[in-house]
Amino acid sequence: MSESGRLIIVTPVYEDEEACSKLFKRLGEELGPRLFVVAVDDGSVKQPLSASTLSNQRVQGVVLKLRRNVGHQRAIAIGLSYVAEQQGDDDSVVVMDSDGEDLPETVTTLITMLAEPNIDVVVAQRRSRVESIRFKVFYAVYKHLFKLMTGRSISFGNFMALTPAAVKRLAAMQETTIHVAGAVLASKLRTALCPLDRGPRYAGQSKMNFVGLALHGFKGLMVFAEDVLVRVGITCATIASASVIGIVAAIALKLIGFSTPGWFSVALGILVLMLMQTGALSLMTLMLTGVVRSGSVSSLISYRDFVEAELFTETN
Repeated sequence: MSESGRLIIVTPVYEDEEACSKLFKRLGEELGPRLFVVAVDDGSVKQPLSASTLSNQRVQGVVLKLRRNVGHQRAIAIGLSYVAEQQGDDDSVVVMDSDGEDLPETVTTLITMLAEPNIDVVVAQRRSRVESIRFKVFYAVYKHLFKLMTGRSISFGNFMALTPAAVKRLAAMQETTIHVAGAVLASKLRTALCPLDRGPRYAGQSKMNFVGLALHGFKGLMVFAEDVLVRVGITCATIASASVIGIVAAIALKLIGFSTPGWFSVALGILVLMLMQTGALSLMTLMLTGVVRSGSVSSLISYRDFVEAELFTETN
């Protein structure tokens, strides 16, 4: 990326003014006059953002105030759609959380890797986390489940640097509103991993509880719903085929007399039940795959429908 362009930071904020104010200050100290912040206020009521939140920290940028709370991932998608219309060819774009866990001093590392001509996206892969044991266990299980269900590996979150072309591509994908990291995988963009440490929150408590975390994980699977359905269908068809073979074998054993009393009826009943259930599930997955495919038409995210106001600030 050219040094003459802006460094645009896209960050969603929800009821977290204290933490994001500290983040803006640290970003200004680290990145200097090139910095331009796009803060997406995700329908905050108790701690709404204003232009002064940026100007008080001597940072240039804009606050996009949303009409309602749309969720963390859609807020990022709205910010990226806004940037896609406003960015220049020399601009660099970084997506990060507003609580300080994505360290401002590591932004330059991401941008440096983005300068390579064969890289469209640089994503932060966590080396260390300030998280509970329950979170770490859940995350490890989730990564294995994601690999099993989609055939892809996911080891990164929202902290990433993007070229202008990558921003436009993600802004044109409806998957971005569901799960940003999943959309990056689905986009076929050339992606590089950058191992980085994760820091503690600047202030307050995380709004993400365990249920919300689980929902976020399943949304990652939704991005690849077609692949998941096909894999489930193949598994069901395999089990159904094995059930048919088992039924034939049970009948053959019964006819030649190699079966104990009651064994044949129990085995046949279980195998027939398995065949009916897996057969029905296979048909359902085939129909759902067709529905997903027919509805997977990409279109630009109409972010203006969600934005109530654009509050600009400039510093000298």
